[in-house]
Amino acid sequence: MVPVVHLRYSFRVYPTGPQRQSLARTFGCVRTVYNDAVAARRAAYEAGAKYPSAVALAKSLITDAKRTPDRAWLGAVSAVPLQQVLRHCDRAYRNFFGSLSGKRQGARVGPPRFKRRSGTQTAEYTRRGFRLKANGRLYIAKVGDLKVAWSRELPAEPSSVTIVKTPTGKYYASFVVAACDGADLAEPLTDPDAETGIDLGLKSFAVLRGGQTIDSPKFFRQMERKLKKAQRALSRKQKGSKNRAKARLKVAKICEKTRNRRDDWLNQQVAAIIGENQAVYVEDLNVRGLSRGRSAKSVHDAALGMFLNRLESKANRAGRTFVKVDRFFPSTQLCSACGALTGPKGLGGLRVREWACECGAEHDRDANAELNIRREGKRLVAAGHADT
Repeated sequence: MVPVVHLRYSFRVYPTGPQRQSLARTFGCVRTVYNDAVAARRAAYEAGAKYPSAVALAKSLITDAKRTPDRAWLGAVSAVPLQQVLRHCDRAYRNFFGSLSGKRQGARVGPPRFKRRSGTQTAEYTRRGFRLKANGRLYIAKVGDLKVAWSRELPAEPSSVTIVKTPTGKYYASFVVAACDGADLAEPLTDPDAETGIDLGLKSFAVLRGGQTIDSPKFFRQMERKLKKAQRALSRKQKGSKNRAKARLKVAKICEKTRNRRDDWLNQQVAAIIGENQAVYVEDLNVRGLSRGRSAKSVHDAALGMFLNRLESKANRAGRTFVKVDRFFPSTQLCSACGALTGPKGLGGLRVREWACECGAEHDRDANAELNIRREGKRLVAAGHADT
């Protein structure tokens, strides 16, 4: 059975003045219902009572609440995003409890927290709450027809759409589309050498086959001085003042610009690697562990985990071979000529960029690691131990 993946396609939308007011009202109602659900479950925990179910919360926090004077304004917006946010809250609690019991794989997650008015605002609509119109507009229940800047066609009918308002005041429509692995199948490459290992790092972002190097762009480092200056200015503004709102917007724009530049660059690198290689072999890095060390800021700036996730997703959709080599494989220490473990070790070895093996072979640290990763990846594929 072909696995199904869900992809997101985001497009900029331009609501009118009245539509922005309707969306602001919707965002506020969504935030209120979510916070009420968190408060209800916290109260149940403190009282030692059973957690209320999602159905009970939907009845008490939406249906019954609309009939009360304090929450009558919930009826002014569509019920679809209110029901969806309760599902999100319920999923967050299930993830939290699964993490505590060990049933949920991955890093441990904390309990849901209250949503704030500041920051990114979202409202999710299922098929009952939106419709794509023939004129290219996006109809949202109780909001109206939104103007969408379509940059490409959706590959399939979307199952849901999330309206997003960023901290800089921009609006986006994020569609969820179901697709199968191999849906964007690319033409197979006949060149037997069209494969590469990837050795990721901080000095150079990545080293590919043949010593090809991708330099680290360091987007955050480029904007760090400007960001610090904007944050200092924000800290001096009086809370609740208009000048503080302007200063907050300036900080948000700097962060948004950094994130957009990084996203665009990562997408370009992923597309180039998948387009030029039939097989890609990477090291399964412990990015979370690396982000806690002395180079945490540089690790976050490089976004190594994001790069690996996008590379794997793109490879699966394009029908390329993608293999992760075990993180404990000594790719740096292993001599690619004789197989001896004579390479640089430990924290002190991080400064060693070139080294000579006892067999007489001289190595570039990163090029040697790439070759070892590629060989190990090919071995895993041949042995049938790799998920390709």
